[in-house]
Amino acid sequence: MRRRDFLGVIATSAAAWPLAARAQEPGRIYRLGDLHLTPRNAPHSVLLFDTLKADGFIAGQNLIVDDRGFGLRLDELADHASVIVKAHADVKVCAGEAALRAGQQATKTIPILAIVDDMVKSGFVTSLAKPDGNTTGVSILSTELDGKRQEILLEILPGVRRVAAIADRDNTSPEQLNALRETARERGVELLIYRVTKAGEIEGALDAAKSSGAEALNVLAGALLFSNREIILKRVAALSMPAIWQFPTEAEEGGFIGYGTRLEPIFRDILARQLIKLLRGVKPAEIPVEQPTKFELVVNLKTAKALGLTIPETFLQRADKVIE
Repeated sequence: MRRRDFLGVIATSAAAWPLAARAQEPGRIYRLGDLHLTPRNAPHSVLLFDTLKADGFIAGQNLIVDDRGFGLRLDELADHASVIVKAHADVKVCAGEAALRAGQQATKTIPILAIVDDMVKSGFVTSLAKPDGNTTGVSILSTELDGKRQEILLEILPGVRRVAAIADRDNTSPEQLNALRETARERGVELLIYRVTKAGEIEGALDAAKSSGAEALNVLAGALLFSNREIILKRVAALSMPAIWQFPTEAEEGGFIGYGTRLEPIFRDILARQLIKLLRGVKPAEIPVEQPTKFELVVNLKTAKALGLTIPETFLQRADKVIE
């Protein structure tokens, strides 16, 4: 169904325009291929398309958006990546390491715009300044902040002796997990690690963490965990387990603490600008990979109260935002 619908939209729209209009000139139809675990109406995606519209790339008019490429499951990424190639999309937009890996495996020629944790460290590009190949985008460095989030959690809960971390198996390497475990051990804390590969494993992992005596949770960086944050939010609330999250918005949605960058300005201010360049014919290798420069700490006092926790005033003074 996904394959037929997307190919059909591309073919129908392209047939309605003369060949001359398909060149890079006014009147051209631009085609996006998408690989996202999150839905199209996610706030960051809405901001991306609003910015494109303001620059003259209007969905439904001169821009064909691959609606079937949003809200995908992990096991659908590879197949849909092939669909995008067969549909001759102008640019493939990927969110998350699994999506980008599927996108790169499907094509070495179609420009790819991606947002992942670390483009260089994961081997997706050769360098930030000169990405080479057909891929560029944003490294949000969220995995690098997993350790900082663990420090914050242990600081605000000084009495805990056993903490759990839930990890996206596709996103966090064993070396990174070992480093987190060793850092916790140096603080006299045992770190229990639960790796998941799909949404159906998340609740079981959280229940196992609680049963093993974990007193708090570090939700590690990863598209799988972010796209399924509602499952985690509900389960940790039911288990009365304080958790720290990779994005400030997750604390605003009911999580205990969030620390990291915000996706909305990245999609609006960086990815949209990069995507416009790609649509206008600039090669990915000529567009440097960018990184966020602002990180925020958000504390949800409502959630803290529900958990029976008191947050020191000195800690609250360091927060960028406190939800009363």
